Amino acid sequence: MQLDLRRRDFILLLGGAAAWPLAARAQQPAMPVVGFLNSGRPDLDTYLVRAFRQGLKEIGYVEGQNLTIEYRWAHGNYDRMPAMAIELVRDQVAVIVADTPGVLAAKAATTTIPIVFAIAGDPVTAGLVASMNRPGGNLTGQASLNVQMGPKRLELLREMVPAAAVIALLVNPANPNAAIISSEAEAAARVLGLQLHVRHASTEREFDAIFADLAQLRAGGLAISTDPFFTNHSAQLGALALRHAIPAIYQYPVFAAAGGLMSYGGSITDNFRLLGVYTGRILNGEKPADLPVQQSTKIELIINLKTAKALGIDVPPTLLARADEVIE
Repeated sequence: MQLDLRRRDFILLLGGAAAWPLAARAQQPAMPVVGFLNSGRPDLDTYLVRAFRQGLKEIGYVEGQNLTIEYRWAHGNYDRMPAMAIELVRDQVAVIVADTPGVLAAKAATTTIPIVFAIAGDPVTAGLVASMNRPGGNLTGQASLNVQMGPKRLELLREMVPAAAVIALLVNPANPNAAIISSEAEAAARVLGLQLHVRHASTEREFDAIFADLAQLRAGGLAISTDPFFTNHSAQLGALALRHAIPAIYQYPVFAAAGGLMSYGGSITDNFRLLGVYTGRILNGEKPADLPVQQSTKIELIINLKTAKALGIDVPPTLLARADEVIE
């Protein structure tokens, strides 16, 4: 009898030991899930994801080790973003990271889940935060203010091509800032004595027709407004500008590297790295309301001297002296 009892106790002990790892795992907290809501495409925006992961790593988070990221890509179709934002909210992600078109959809979908944004405009004017220093609510992030740089790009284009009297502006009508971008550019054009023609594009199919139209307008230059869709097609737009012999300026260096005449703006990769940092800090317990909206301070002017020579443009020495990089 005593032997049977010892045997039974031994079996129970073994059974309990086998269950210990399962119980221990059940008590461990699940990895936090971050929703990455972006208007672009995963094949074109790998550099943004890489920068975001770098920012997370600086705070101690590595995807697949102590963090899960749920990606939602709109592929340039901004109308899809509200449904994707609602899906992330239903999944109860810990934080939503969004670009300019995505943040409005995320804000409409939740007032409780923290939202970290990267936008090319003023978040106070857009109604996202109460102020830059004290955002309040559940949103904070990074503001590049590249929308406000639109008039400056017109000035640079005017300085580069002083004989140009007609300038075209390319705008994505689906961008939430489209009306502001157009009105500010028109006001700047009047001050500069330029005739401005606004042209709209929200699909890749429209590019060829628009560049052909520039010849009809006898446009002496093209300014491309800040928009994630245009950013995804920076290389294509730069090549088209070179092919159609049109002096053109956009925000990011990849445009100038692909044949565009100039680029002027902040670093988008640095923006997304900072998003990763803020996301990590929120996961560590900080509140979005207490994290000031960061503003880009590093602005770069890049001039493609090869394109200038191909277009027969003598770059003013004063402009060359201000360039952060010259492509020769």
